[in-house]
Amino acid sequence: MSYRIFAINPGSTSTKIALYEGDQEIFSASVKHEAEKLAEFATISDQLPYREEMILDEVEKAGVDLSTVDAFSGRGGGLLSAEGGTYAVNDILLDHATRGANGVQHPAMLGPQLAHKFALKYGKKAYVVNPPDTDELQDVARMTGIKGLYRASHMHALNLKEMTIRHAASQGKKYEELNLIACHLGGGITVSAHRQGKMIDGNDIVGGDGPMTPTRCGSIPVVEVLNYMEKNDVTADEMRKLCTKSGGFVDHLGTSEGLDVVAMIEDGSKEAEMVWETMIYQVNKYIGSMASALHGKVDAILLGGGMAHNDGLVQEVKDANGWIAPIFVYPGEFEMIALASGVARVLEGKEELKEYTGVPYWKGFNF
Repeated sequence: MSYRIFAINPGSTSTKIALYEGDQEIFSASVKHEAEKLAEFATISDQLPYREEMILDEVEKAGVDLSTVDAFSGRGGGLLSAEGGTYAVNDILLDHATRGANGVQHPAMLGPQLAHKFALKYGKKAYVVNPPDTDELQDVARMTGIKGLYRASHMHALNLKEMTIRHAASQGKKYEELNLIACHLGGGITVSAHRQGKMIDGNDIVGGDGPMTPTRCGSIPVVEVLNYMEKNDVTADEMRKLCTKSGGFVDHLGTSEGLDVVAMIEDGSKEAEMVWETMIYQVNKYIGSMASALHGKVDAILLGGGMAHNDGLVQEVKDANGWIAPIFVYPGEFEMIALASGVARVLEGKEELKEYTGVPYWKGFNF
């Protein structure tokens, strides 16, 4: 039996929606939201009735009958760290999503809330799949050289997990049977190590860790950051933006689009060429480090995200890392179908449903 799953992925200026029956997309749309309208709401959660109405209008125009849906799946923002998997939206999860228990105010908080609203309306159940705060780091990946300061798990978990699960299936294997290096190459970049079904290490995309990206500065020596802030009178808030929104291509070249950078290179820009090559160089370094985290036992390296469409970039990664393991390319993102597939695996009995307890996955060291 193929289940019909309605997926909801709220973003800063749009809400992506899609209906899947099995792996087949029945309907999809990106519901646009005017910035001026969103500015009328004091908090992100206050946007809930507005976004719900906009989604209902869109599905009605498309002739989609939501009463035929078996389950609703929303992007899981606002939650505390949890093990990867699919979770039913319970009272604790809904409360954490509504108030942003993790301290991050992001439109993804509306994912569980919208899924819950539709589930109530149509008498079905609501779920979240591999939320942004998915945390399966091994302990040695958490420790730093400053007591009381630990690395957090912030990666493109939804896309990375789906990519690894699908790759394993394509090889006639289970995700839990393989060691994989999975890379999401988009506006943000994650290079992650997966050991037998757990995402044990990877760069913190929120914390300014990892390769330079189109919008993020990537890892920089801490003392150099402090020197830069003092010399240029840069505030902590301004530095945070360089870490997550306005660094990388944006700071160097004034664009967040990889295609724009490639065009600049073709027009002869040496700066654009250096920035592009530096990003790829840093991706390659992190892939190498993840191979070490897996003790060299790597079954495959997977490349996904929008920039995986660039043949030149892919070839450079293959040239640098092909000796580690076979490299497979899954360009684009699996985020929408991942929201549906995770729920379908649970309904089909292929994956165990997780319970969100509100207790962080990692609670500190016992020393």
